[in-house]
Amino acid sequence: MRWSWVVLATFVFSASLQAQSAQSTQKLLESEAAKLRAWGSDPVIVAAVKAQNAKKVPLATIQSLDKQWIAGKAETLVKQIITGTCADHLRQLAATNTVYGEIFVMDNQGANVCASDKTSDYWQGDEAKWQRAFAAGKGDVFIDRPRYDDSASRNLAQISVPVMDGGRAIGAITIGLTVR
Repeated sequence: MRWSWVVLATFVFSASLQAQSAQSTQKLLESEAAKLRAWGSDPVIVAAVKAQNAKKVPLATIQSLDKQWIAGKAETLVKQIITGTCADHLRQLAATNTVYGEIFVMDNQGANVCASDKTSDYWQGDEAKWQRAFAAGKGDVFIDRPRYDDSASRNLAQISVPVMDGGRAIGAITIGLTVR
């Protein structure tokens, strides 16, 4: 009988710690999301998204590039995305917080504009992180559940916020926060 109480107490204590950990993770994510909304109007990021949107790349072309990216046959495109002014700016922003595992910016179709590091795919337009943050041009904050991210090689919780220009979403930015 005594062992039953010990096991039950251990289980309840463990469940309590897990609940506290989940609550503190959620609070961290919400706090970071509030900070990151400002990045959605950062002049360097807005200019890069506007330039990409002005190209009016057909969705079929984006999807073709995505297949090449995933297959490892888009080295030139990868280099364009992870180098340059916008990518350097993202790395500077990431350097301000050691829990940032990755940062990438998407255009009005969900295609990568710039990234701190190579992402696992080029087109994010079919994923909730872009769909919910872009929100058909209205813009919204999306906090995804923590999970293992292959491209970052760690557990991340992604927060996505809209890139805004004149009160309208023109793209989105996703930040992966390292979680334990």
